[in-house]
Amino acid sequence: MRLVTVAGPPSCGKTSVVAKACGALRELGRSCAVVKFDCLQSRDGEIYREAGIAVSVVFSGGLCPDHFFATNLEEAFAWAAGTGAETGIIETAGLCNRCSPHIRGALGICVIDNLMGIDAPEKIGPMLRLADIVIVTKGDLVSQAEREVYRYRIRQMNGRAVIRHVNGLTGQGCADLAAILAQAPDIKTVTDMKLRFSMPAAVCSYCLSETRIGSRYQKGNVKKARFAGVSDG
Repeated sequence: MRLVTVAGPPSCGKTSVVAKACGALRELGRSCAVVKFDCLQSRDGEIYREAGIAVSVVFSGGLCPDHFFATNLEEAFAWAAGTGAETGIIETAGLCNRCSPHIRGALGICVIDNLMGIDAPEKIGPMLRLADIVIVTKGDLVSQAEREVYRYRIRQMNGRAVIRHVNGLTGQGCADLAAILAQAPDIKTVTDMKLRFSMPAAVCSYCLSETRIGSRYQKGNVKKARFAGVSDG
């Protein structure tokens, strides 16, 4: 089964783009299955089901969604393969912009939108910098000059990725994306494969349900910040 990871900030259009691209793949005679990793709740399953796409939506709850993703990747791959799909797509929530869900040897896609701000690309971590494809949405809401500057900023952060402008609402550009998905590497199993970058460190007392504020309650992987003094301006 061909495996694709799709990541990006909330509400950037990941689900709309993937659903349209899967529709274009189906017209080419290729079937898709999608696993959606999210946090608390999601209506994305309805979008995929209405489009006739096999989907399974799972929630991380109180856990980091990408840690949840990594610890459930084998099962997600097995479920998608069990549907008989030729292409399995894993869409995961990217909440802190430090997330790194892309896998070595599998096609990695990052979705961002033109309304995030001109400095957004440099604020996004491995999910953009290590992606194979960067999909830019909502380009119809900004000028051509803004699109070009935004594209330049993306290229500064990722010099090798293929950049495509896609409209998740109309589907414009999704046929091109579907052609790229159709060439994704064929993978037999994800066991022993490696992430392209380590996950954010997240083992502290607050990870273990601590709610009290104060240094005496903080244990584990704790990082203290240095704040500027009055004399520093």
